Amino acid sequence: MYGMVHRAARQMVLDLHGENHWSAISAASGLGDDAFIGANVYGDEVTLKLVAAISDHFEAQVESMLRAFGEYWISFAYNGDYKSIMTMAGQDLVSFLYNLNRMHDSVQISIPGARLPTFVVDDDNSDAITLSYFSDRTGLEPFVEGLLSGLIKHFGQTGNIHQIGRNGSGVQFQIVLSNP
Repeated sequence: MYGMVHRAARQMVLDLHGENHWSAISAASGLGDDAFIGANVYGDEVTLKLVAAISDHFEAQVESMLRAFGEYWISFAYNGDYKSIMTMAGQDLVSFLYNLNRMHDSVQISIPGARLPTFVVDDDNSDAITLSYFSDRTGLEPFVEGLLSGLIKHFGQTGNIHQIGRNGSGVQFQIVLSNP
């Protein structure tokens, strides 16, 4: 994973719970400040250690924490260093989803060792979008659900995300919009 993800996780804990909670999580994870350099690529085990420490600290299921973190990531990215790249991806939900791979291509240039997922919009109509997610990482589907939820809110819409099955080696999500 990437230091920018670690920085966002730290900021989420600080924003929502404060320095005392972050200090306890940091100590429990054993990760030093060098795991939070934004453009560095870290082994998945470092990220999983951080996720586990946060989940343990708050006595939360890893899946719930990943979902909440995915949603938080969207506001973190739009309000921080990644605003320009996020804005470039699209001014509405559907455009953004169609441009996810282009956005990831831009990130890949900045972080050459990155292993980024691929997204394919399989179908979009006025009230639902079907999106396939492909990654060589497993277990991050709740994070993707959180990202999608954060995007729905960012673009001023309401809706629900459902994991509806598999698409070859990918996972399919359906975004059902309440106010298309």
